Amino acid sequence: MKKDMGVIATNNREINLYYNAETNKGMQTLAYVQSSKKKVLDVDLSKTKVTGTQWTELAKRLGKPIKELINTEHPDFINDYGKNHNLQSDEDWLKVLENNPKVVTQPILVQGDKAVQIDTPSEVMVFLEEEDQS
Repeated sequence: MKKDMGVIATNNREINLYYNAETNKGMQTLAYVQSSKKKVLDVDLSKTKVTGTQWTELAKRLGKPIKELINTEHPDFINDYGKNHNLQSDEDWLKVLENNPKVVTQPILVQGDKAVQIDTPSEVMVFLEEEDQS
């Protein structure tokens, strides 16, 4: 059963991690974040439903269009929408995220008003070091 989340609330002493526990990258990123001294709110996208409003907010914090949160090369995306998809509006992309969060490109780390997408789990350490110095 999926549970719904409310509005994204963040503070500088807490890290929000949006990840997929069904991927190695997601689980490794979670391990790095949990090794920090900060409080962690982990959101497993394979179990927790993130709303369109929250996806929009995450994209804004990242400074990216919503469609850049989606891996259009993911087998599930290609299976559902094809290689030559006709998705154009933000609403179309939000429906993809809401209905199939597995296609999210990579884990998203949010702390305070900062957000980053994690390409490699070790990037978490760089992010945390920057935070400790500020």
